[in-house]
Amino acid sequence: MSALLFLTFSLSGCLYPNKEEGRSTVNYRESVKRIQSAVDDYKQEEGVLPIINAEITTPRYEKFRIDLDMLNKKGYVDDIPATAFEKGGSAYFLILNEESNPTVKVMDLETVQKVNDVQLQVTRFKSAHGGGLPVGEEIYPGLYSIDSKKAGTATIKLSSVYSGQEIPFIMDKNGNVYVDYVFDIMTVINKNGGPQKQTADLRLDLELASYYVPVKSLPYLWINEQPVPQAPN
Repeated sequence: MSALLFLTFSLSGCLYPNKEEGRSTVNYRESVKRIQSAVDDYKQEEGVLPIINAEITTPRYEKFRIDLDMLNKKGYVDDIPATAFEKGGSAYFLILNEESNPTVKVMDLETVQKVNDVQLQVTRFKSAHGGGLPVGEEIYPGLYSIDSKKAGTATIKLSSVYSGQEIPFIMDKNGNVYVDYVFDIMTVINKNGGPQKQTADLRLDLELASYYVPVKSLPYLWINEQPVPQAPN
């Protein structure tokens, strides 16, 4: 983990270079700007946010999905961005900070799908081995790497939406799968000269640095000068 202190991935201010290693990128700047304006106008005129209802247990980075179809039908946006799921794209547009400062962000569906693919394999392994898990090493307290040979996930690779670098999947003691954003978080922290708030969830640093949300992740705390994901209780 100490090696993280020396990582210096090349990230622009909005984290959208024209080309990233391992995956193509989409510039969401104009789409987010346009949808943010529509959300602001809708909230001012209607008194509520244009969101699709979600279960209370839905994770924060998946919860408040914007109802783009409704915004389009009511004339708040001329058309729905081609990158949106509603138009066959690979992203949901979400709202964060819904009570204090509603902010439009992007949820990458490729990341979600690959986590779901790994989760399916881990669940199959667990069912076939009496509750046992395809555990690799314990890389954080209560969190483990996944033995890809045992799980049958060796061909499932995930490139970060932030850096384009390949990033790993991790698993808790119950077999729940997450993305490990530690490298991306450390990169932003290095660039900023330190975390925004040392006592806060460090995913906030990624929120502020990019249009993307760190979907399928755990909270990260700053411990011994490093970001450490926190296993569920």
